[in-house]
Amino acid sequence: MSEISLDDAASISSYDSDEEYRLAQEEWEESLRQLQQLFSIVLLPFFGKWLGRRWSHIAYARYLRVGLGKSFFFGDRKTSTASRS
Repeated sequence: MSEISLDDAASISSYDSDEEYRLAQEEWEESLRQLQQLFSIVLLPFFGKWLGRRWSHIAYARYLRVGLGKSFFFGDRKTSTASRS
């Protein structure tokens, strides 16, 4: 039989604990990388597409209402003052 001293047993236990911590840390970092990829590859383009379409509908409705002049870019001064009265 091989005899293991208490110091050896403590260092083996410490090594196992350090190894488990390192593996858990690597798994955590891998999970974060996967979430970052999900966000940058799937969610960001999806919301960009949605916001772009929403903005285009708003801009086109404004174009139909006021035309493509100064009022399109800077607002219609006549209707904004008339609506306040």
